[in-house]
Amino acid sequence: MRKALVIVSTLLLVSFALQFLFAAVGAFTKPAGDGAYVLHSVNGMAVIPVLSLLTILLAALAKAPGRLVGLAFLPLGLVVVQVLLAALANGSTDAAGASTPFGLTIAALHALNGIVAVHVVLGVCRAARKLAQPAPAADTQVTVKEPA
Repeated sequence: MRKALVIVSTLLLVSFALQFLFAAVGAFTKPAGDGAYVLHSVNGMAVIPVLSLLTILLAALAKAPGRLVGLAFLPLGLVVVQVLLAALANGSTDAAGASTPFGLTIAALHALNGIVAVHVVLGVCRAARKLAQPAPAADTQVTVKEPA
């Protein structure tokens, strides 16, 4: 289970990193239509949540310390915040449908939350790798004292 936790948490980290690339693809797609952010949306709304849930499950099954299990929950919570921030940013337009300073500020928080999520997942990966390392062998040598 511990090796599976390492693999899934690494896939989650890769998925979060790809999320930034998919956002850039959407931002630079010309003309920007409804499908410009499809990769970003699918990855953020399907792939990342599924990998987050698997990470939580594997951490529990691997009998990871409570701190790691708790840390594994955090990316899922940050995804929920991401969705709320995106919805609020997209809904914060003026009467003509143009961006507002408030909406752009919320969009910036969306990006900042994504950066925080990557760092959290990096912490999960590091903790999972440490957990998966074999325990060091106990020192079995017997020391014999020489008679004086």
